[in-house]
Amino acid sequence: MDAFISTMTITYIFLALFLSSDIGSIPHVKSFGINYGQVGNNLPQPNKVLELLSTLKLTKTRIYDTNPQILTSFANSNIELIVTVENEVLSQLDDPQQALQWVNSHIIPYLPETKITGIQVGNEVFTDDDDTLLQHLVPAVVNIHNALSTLGYSNIKVSTPSSLAVLQNSYPPSAGSFKSEINGIMYQFLNFLSTTKTPFWINAYPFFAYEDDPSTIPLDYVLGNNPNAGMVDPYTKLHYDNMLYAMVDAVYFAIAKMGFRDIEVRVSETGWPSKGDTNEVGASPQNAATYNRNLLRRQVANEGTPLNPRIRLEVYLFALFNEDMKPGPTSERNYGLFQPNESMTYNVGLTSVSTTSTSTPSSSASFTLSSSATKTKVASKENQSLVLWIFVYLLILTLSL
Repeated sequence: MDAFISTMTITYIFLALFLSSDIGSIPHVKSFGINYGQVGNNLPQPNKVLELLSTLKLTKTRIYDTNPQILTSFANSNIELIVTVENEVLSQLDDPQQALQWVNSHIIPYLPETKITGIQVGNEVFTDDDDTLLQHLVPAVVNIHNALSTLGYSNIKVSTPSSLAVLQNSYPPSAGSFKSEINGIMYQFLNFLSTTKTPFWINAYPFFAYEDDPSTIPLDYVLGNNPNAGMVDPYTKLHYDNMLYAMVDAVYFAIAKMGFRDIEVRVSETGWPSKGDTNEVGASPQNAATYNRNLLRRQVANEGTPLNPRIRLEVYLFALFNEDMKPGPTSERNYGLFQPNESMTYNVGLTSVSTTSTSTPSSSASFTLSSSATKTKVASKENQSLVLWIFVYLLILTLSL
């Protein structure tokens, strides 16, 4: 009888652990998203991408257009989408009626089934080679916002992502300031963000800084490895153990110098290439895996920056897939966590236990993600079946006693 009770107890404890575990998932991190670019001729269909995101328990993604196939495929899912108005459309949106028409044709048909939470008006407009775009930015942002409000969707936030090149100074972070030539329009834009309680989005890539000066900038600091000496801002005395946080705080200081202290800064893009040309120092699978692994672990811990430690930093990783049709240096086509066939490009805080390779693990393998605060598992269906069969065995053993 005692053996029966003991075995029954073990069996039900095992079952409870199985049913309550998040086998097959990355921990849900509210502040973490991923950029889903589509500049490739071999990418999976949107419905397969949705399955991949769901498997990874990622609930936030950003696309660089308003692709109808994606917006339709993502309907009735738990994925929150940020969509983008392409740069070439901005000049048309100076007209409020054109903006209203754009919202009616590109956004409204997919609501509320598709969770569109934000609209990015253009991409890196402040530093675009076509400087005529800039004069259209604020009117387009305002008109899109007003159109959404008119149609009852003021909850959809309207902003634009900027390159870190908008800063005249970024080091040390307390010296952060915007380039003087964009100050006028930047003030108008920041005033809009402050009024509508909308974040300022920044594309921040420590890789570029390291690539430009690898002999001076410590790799551990750029990758966010701990421990490392990092840097101390001589004016604020704040210590930074990774460059991304220093970049974000430089933007906070630049915004404050324009007279605004109530605007949250979020990262619309950051990442590290797994491959590059010979002159692209630091581009490798190992560095890409390390950078993104460290970023993910910080996200799991809901970290804020040294300047705003209580505001968890929202980050969108670049990118979901390698995109073979992107122009530019080799690195541009090699930022993806995944290959177009959905296999992992490299290990990003997910440690394969079924392969010894760290550069090309299979996406169907079993992985573990660990940090100082959290350890979760992403398991294959085979492992789930093994757990279930162990339970069945224990149950049979119990009934035979």
